[in-house]
Order: sequence, then C-alpha cells, then structure tokens
Amino acid sequence: MGEYLLGIDIGTSACKTAVFSRDGRVLAAETGKYPVYYPHPGWAEQNADDWYLGVCEALHKIWAKGEVKPSDIAAVGIDGQGWSAIAIDKDGRNLTNTPIWMDTRAQDICDRLNQQIGAEAIFEVAGNPLQPSYTTPKVIWYRENLPEIYEKTEKILHANGYIGYRLTGAVTEDICDAYGWHCFDMRKGVWDRDMAKAMGIPERFLPDIVSCDTVIGKVTGKAALETGLREGTPVVAGGLDAACGTLGAGVIHNGDTQEQGGQAGGMSICLDEYRADPRLILSFHVIPGKWLLQGGTTGGGGVMRWFEKEFAGEERMLAEKTGKSSLDQLNELAEKVPAGCEGLVFLPYMSGERSPIWNPDAKGVFYGLDFSKTKGHMVRACMEGVALALKHNLDVAEAAGAPVHVLRSVGGSANSLLWTQIKSDVTGKPVVVPSSDTATTLGAAMLAGVGTGMYRDYDEAVSLTVRDTREHTPRPGNAAVYEKTYQMYLELYRDLEGLMNKGGKS
Repeated sequence: MGEYLLGIDIGTSACKTAVFSRDGRVLAAETGKYPVYYPHPGWAEQNADDWYLGVCEALHKIWAKGEVKPSDIAAVGIDGQGWSAIAIDKDGRNLTNTPIWMDTRAQDICDRLNQQIGAEAIFEVAGNPLQPSYTTPKVIWYRENLPEIYEKTEKILHANGYIGYRLTGAVTEDICDAYGWHCFDMRKGVWDRDMAKAMGIPERFLPDIVSCDTVIGKVTGKAALETGLREGTPVVAGGLDAACGTLGAGVIHNGDTQEQGGQAGGMSICLDEYRADPRLILSFHVIPGKWLLQGGTTGGGGVMRWFEKEFAGEERMLAEKTGKSSLDQLNELAEKVPAGCEGLVFLPYMSGERSPIWNPDAKGVFYGLDFSKTKGHMVRACMEGVALALKHNLDVAEAAGAPVHVLRSVGGSANSLLWTQIKSDVTGKPVVVPSSDTATTLGAAMLAGVGTGMYRDYDEAVSLTVRDTREHTPRPGNAAVYEKTYQMYLELYRDLEGLMNKGGKS
C-alpha cells in the first residue's frame, strides 16, 4: 500500500490534482482543463465526461514527471463544484451536458414550485431557498424540456459523485453535496420522500447517501488503464469543493470561517447546530456532525480572469518579454489607486447573483467612470466589488446569529496580497492565509486519509497538514472610505434592481 494521498478537485475552469504526504506536503500537482459552454443567455453548462478526461490528463502529467508513482497512492479523495445534475442511464452513461452552478435557466420552474408547494414548506425541509442554481430545478427542467433524456435517466449525480463513479463503479451521494436537492432533509441528513413526490422527482434518481469519508469502492481495472492509478486503490466519496476547501483551511470547529477565492466568491462558517437563513446557503460539512452556513457569489476570482482575458492584451505581451504575469501587472496597477477607487464602484454580478440577493437577472456594473479613471481603477474596483459582496454575506450571517471573527482565505485570489488586504479592510476582519492554492485538494485528500485510517480524526489531520503563511489585519485608515463605498454598493443594487429585472424578462 502506498503512503501518499491524492486529492482531485473538479473546478469550474479546470481539474486540479495534487499528491500529499501525510504531513500535508505537496509532492506533485497538475491540472487538466475543459470548457464551459454558454449556449443561451442565463445558461452555463459542462460535459461531465470532459471533467473525467481532465482528471486523466492531469494524472498522466503527474506520472510522466516520475516524482510520484501510482503505487505510492494510498487513497483518493474527490471534491467538486456543487449543484450540477449529471443524468446517467442504467449503464452509467452520461446522457447530456449538465447545467452548472452559474446556470439560471430554471427560474420559472422555481417560481411555479414555490407557489404550488410553498416556499416556506420547501425551506422547512431543505434549509435552502428553491433557486435556479440548485440541482432540483435543473432536473425538473430536464423533464419539461428533454423528455427523452429524462425517461432514460436512472440516477442524478453531482460532480465528485460522477468522478467517483467513473473510478469505482459505485453510485453514491455524499451527505455534503446532497443540499443541492430540496427533497433532502437538512436537519436529519436523509431524503424526504414526501417532498420528492410533491416535486415529481422519481426516487430512483436519488443515490444512497454516504458520509464524505466513506470508502465507496476501489479503482477498477478500466479506470486504472484510463487514469494510470493502481487498480484496487481505495476511493472515498468526497464532497463539495467549498467544504473541502474549508477543511483544507483548518475550519473544523464552531465559528471557524473560510473565505473562498476561487472562480466563485463567498464564505463558509462552521456550525455545530442547524441554522438556516433563506438569504444564505446551508449544507452539511464534510466532517460529521457539523454544518456550513455559506455565502456563495458568482463574482470571485473569475472576475479577474474575465478582466484579464478581455482587457490585458498589453500585459500579456509584456509578460512574454519580462516574465511577469499579466495578473501580477494588473495587481501593480491597482496598488497605485487609493482605497475606494475615488468613487468607482463595481457590482460583481457577472452571471446573475446568488446569495444574499438571489437574482438571476442581476448584472455587473461599473459606476463612477469618468475621464480621470484608469485601468488600475477598474482592476481595483473589481477587487473591491468582490470584497463588498463578501461583506454583504457576512453581514447577513451575523444577523442570522452566526458572527465571524477571523477569515481563513483560500483559492487563487489569496495569492494577491493586495486583494487579501482589501478583503480585510472592507470586512473589518483579520484574514489568515494557509496554503491557498492547495487547500481544496488537501481537504479532499484529508477525507481519504481519515476514511482509510491514515489519520485518527480530523483534529489530527488538520494539526499535521494545515500551515498558516501570513495574516492581514484591517487598516483603520481605510474603514471610513470603505463604509461609504459599501453603502453606495448596496444603494446601487437597490436602485438598479428593477431595471435589471426588466432587462432579464425582455
């Protein structure tokens, strides 16, 4: 048996894989890329088979380097983006592209079910509002728009569940990701058959629920040929990417909070009791007996990826000459601009918005442009807009009885010292940064380690693997300007909401 743990992260823009020693050192890491498809306004979908090909690509890159061998891997953990709806038939074949977390095509379905069944009745069971981003309305959308696919469907899987199936042949639903379904009882952690019936969801669609560190099976011979993994390697169920990132940041006790800086933004607050709020998101944590009260925004690190792609042609050319990345150059431009961007405010609603406003018609907005504004102003406004959305969610969480004192920041955005400091200044919270690029894959690997007995428990796993790299504290001199910016941010959305909604329905 090997002595290392493999974490697989099915993100929105790429699959990340990393091999860890028992003490959390990264021994090898690679990525495999795949596209997001936007066939219509409000649609965002991916092919789950592309995810698996990305896993295969990344793993073969690792084996090719020769630093780690397949026989070195003791166990595999998987995390993935939430709220997908992967339809497979009786033979396990993927039947269609899945709408992903950014997809809002099913708003009308949500409106109808909230009226027919009752929004309060749904929330009482699920602990979450019925919104188009979740799994439930996407499956009903299949029924109403893809009836031939729907009739062939045997099970609906989430991202990590599908990769787990491809590796082992086991069809399961981990308890953390089950919150995508509104027929999942968020208090008890079981399927609510009555709600499934009320929504018209066939029970056969719902896989057996397992804990996130359950060994669901072993790598099959076929998967071994495709991935290069050793046949017979144990695979655990895994969980939601945000929850695994939360574990990888060392957030396992009541009140501990992770700040998320991947494609999406937001936060995850660890709770030891059920505490739901319709403005936020509630799931089980990947560790037993805990919940996560989450804020999930569409604007996170993806905002800067969009800006770089569309407006950083000059920086990309300079990068080839100087070796300094385009993102680092944009960061330097933003550093020259004072806090508050001299009145430029950005609403980061780049694919509608999730919590706490839940508006699929919300749009990204720059407000305050004039001839004095530069590219640096726009870059910093993007960073500040993401931080303002984070503060909005934190304020709602505090009003819901879940105050936050320290943020533990993970994801690519945490590599920017400026952006992390802005988040600290805007929220008024200290921000601690553990190993940001690998926190999510580390969390998945830790689940594999606990599930196979490499770690005694999660406290041991965290104590051995999680290391803080730096800390940012709020700068008092920026508090007043950011409070003014925040109030303008809130007022802008209130004033533009009607116009956004009208535009979305035209």
